[in-house]
Amino acid sequence: MKLKNINIEERMEHYNVNGLSITLIENGQISGTEYYGLLEVNSDRKVNENSSFSACSISKFLTGMIVIKLLEEGFLYLDENVNEKLVTWKVPENKYTKNKKVTLRNLLSHQSGIKDPEGSFFELNSDIGIPSMVELLEGKTPYCKVPIEVQCEPESEFHYSDAGFCIIQQLIEDVMKKPYDQVANELIFKPLEMKNSHLNTTILERDKKEFSCGHNKNGELVDGKYPIYPYPTASGLWTTSLDLAALVLELMNALKGESKIGISTNLVKEMITSQRGKSWTGLGVFLEGSEKELEITSMGWGVGFQCMMVAYPHFEKGAVIMTNAELGVHQLEGIIGDIYKSLSS
Repeated sequence: MKLKNINIEERMEHYNVNGLSITLIENGQISGTEYYGLLEVNSDRKVNENSSFSACSISKFLTGMIVIKLLEEGFLYLDENVNEKLVTWKVPENKYTKNKKVTLRNLLSHQSGIKDPEGSFFELNSDIGIPSMVELLEGKTPYCKVPIEVQCEPESEFHYSDAGFCIIQQLIEDVMKKPYDQVANELIFKPLEMKNSHLNTTILERDKKEFSCGHNKNGELVDGKYPIYPYPTASGLWTTSLDLAALVLELMNALKGESKIGISTNLVKEMITSQRGKSWTGLGVFLEGSEKELEITSMGWGVGFQCMMVAYPHFEKGAVIMTNAELGVHQLEGIIGDIYKSLSS
């Protein structure tokens, strides 16, 4: 893909965006990477190819890829009741789970019947610390004060859910018997050489020079400068546009039978197929269009950051756009939308 008829510096000034990173994909390979501005307002820290941004909910795309790999290896099953393999916490049985049980397919496509409690899943508060997934799912932390349970029959309704992805994290950790960030490192980051991708928040404490600060819609630093979400599967990924593009390329390669990490074409096709009659949702990604014209997207929006991944897997094209600004409007109504509209083949 190419950028057409857009002056990015002018758009950044217009929207008070301090830093921006874009990687473009064309013909199944990286066709260009561009970096603009600063990692921190009023500093000399410039955005470069190693600059990590908070990917926020694009973490769910990574989670989808990890699950696909674990399905391939036979550790997990897409349509099995997740309680069969959950050990340290289980989805509570109630009247809504009587006829249909919660499955990985349901959780990845936000159709498990689980709804996030209002005001939950906010950024890390250092006074409270990082919760365990079990504490979180049991409603025993300020991050989620209500125990998580199914509130309508699985597959009957769509409810975008961070809690659902926290269940996926607990499932992976119970099955693999190791922390989720270690699983991601071994299965995805190392083999795809995603060297600037991190889920373990302590890395942020150790080396902040390559990490971007978050900024508000006025271009000012947000409180704490580096907002962290202690829910890796849902929104904990810090990464670069280049690393995220490597993950998009892995999906495209798997689709044509050339996966670097051993994912089959059939499973990747499942990931980008409409789930249970909801045309817009795949497994960890969102969908628009069909057949060759299929567009897959994943968007992130958190304190101080907004970003977007868009790909046309059958045309082997795509783009990753990351900013260190939270504009207070939907991504497509701000600078990301301006860039998205300027993309052309």
